[in-house]
Amino acid sequence: MREPTTGVRAWLTLTKPGVVVLLQVTALCAVLCHDMLAAGGFSGMNWGDSAQTMAVVFVGGYLTAGGANSINMWYDRDIDLQMSRTMNRPLPAGRMQPGPALAFGIIMALAAVSSMAYYVNLISAALLLVTILYYVFVYTVWLKRLTPQNIVIGGGSGAPPPVVGWASVTGGIDAGALSLFLIFFLLTPPHSWALALYRRRDYEAAGVPMMPVAAGVQATKRQMTYYTALLLPATLIPVAIGISGMVYAVVALICAVGFPFHSRRLWYATDSVIANISKSNPARGLFFFSIQYLFALFVALLADRLFFL
Repeated sequence: MREPTTGVRAWLTLTKPGVVVLLQVTALCAVLCHDMLAAGGFSGMNWGDSAQTMAVVFVGGYLTAGGANSINMWYDRDIDLQMSRTMNRPLPAGRMQPGPALAFGIIMALAAVSSMAYYVNLISAALLLVTILYYVFVYTVWLKRLTPQNIVIGGGSGAPPPVVGWASVTGGIDAGALSLFLIFFLLTPPHSWALALYRRRDYEAAGVPMMPVAAGVQATKRQMTYYTALLLPATLIPVAIGISGMVYAVVALICAVGFPFHSRRLWYATDSVIANISKSNPARGLFFFSIQYLFALFVALLADRLFFL
């Protein structure tokens, strides 16, 4: 088993950099998409203003998510110790004291909100603040250990990055921002429950009522199917409201084929296969596909504006 990180790497681990960077990529895509849409194309953009906005959105978004994740790891250090996937994180492994980790998260969160308010606009700063409070108090403290619907109700805390990016250049929340939020929101249950199926024994050991633990494997599969059925048409809303075109539509439809493929593999897999911690596990396959799916959608959204506006 991998040894816990130390020093600077330990502090970085608290922020979950891999997840956070992906989230900020979606925010940057939203900024660029709107700027090119408003400017009538690539050549009409004011790249100085766009670059400054993107820099602040990326840094502010990273500080927001990183700070919230750090507070989450501080609060969940007891259950993290019970799960093989998380027991080597700096706090449960004893390589870092809880107090400094909590302070680190709070300072990052405050820096994120204040920098967004100063350099961009108040609506973006308010969105960041709501995201932090919702993730920490609604999801982490209240829902996570209480209900198998924790991912659904708490999913709103993971969906705002593209909304923040959009609001940073519009100064408000419109149909474009809401359509991107909806994609994130509907993707969260199948994405998170795929991981929960793959790591079900961990959640059982920690006493966390994730859907596979509380309702069983088959019920989780059904719930994932419902959200996937809603997600696929939702990805075409940006086309319907005019913030994307045929390139994005084609990519969304091609990528959509992958969900039924992975979902079918998962649906027909036995409990023993799903419980097996291996690279061939269909729940693991769906989990990683959902990450690639999200990335592909937002890159296609940007490519549509970049080359075909």
